[in-house]
Amino acid sequence: MAAPALADAPLAADAANTTPMTRTSSHLIYFSSASENTRRFVEKLGRDAARIPLHQREAELVASEPFVLVVPTYGGTGGEGSVPKQVIRFLNNPQNRTLIRGVISAGNTNFGDNFCMAGDIIAFKCQIPHLYRFELMGTPEDVRLVNQGLDKFWTLLSQTQK
Repeated sequence: MAAPALADAPLAADAANTTPMTRTSSHLIYFSSASENTRRFVEKLGRDAARIPLHQREAELVASEPFVLVVPTYGGTGGEGSVPKQVIRFLNNPQNRTLIRGVISAGNTNFGDNFCMAGDIIAFKCQIPHLYRFELMGTPEDVRLVNQGLDKFWTLLSQTQK
């Protein structure tokens, strides 16, 4: 994984918010639980990426550029609890929610109908496309397809924003 850009350095908390913040210009933002499966997948992509903190005591991540979110799905019945609390907190920041452009989700097929449900929920609530679903750490084919898809996605998006 590439070293964080200078823009990713922690910032002092602003006057209205006492939580320290880290700004990122990465176009790929992800959350990974302690299992690290999502982190391993993102590292295989070989792209600059920023991680949503695992613990609340860590500096809050704030996006400064449009991004695609990569998120694992937690188990739960009927989708309840599928989106990690850290991701909910991240997306509750209006700036982050404004800059999200797509979501890629990880899951476990043992979850049945809840496979990659976190991506479905985020796509619906943020009105963005659910770009891809993969199981656990993904396969080499998943890595290839996601890299191709991200290249195509950002190209098309840049053409429509002109």
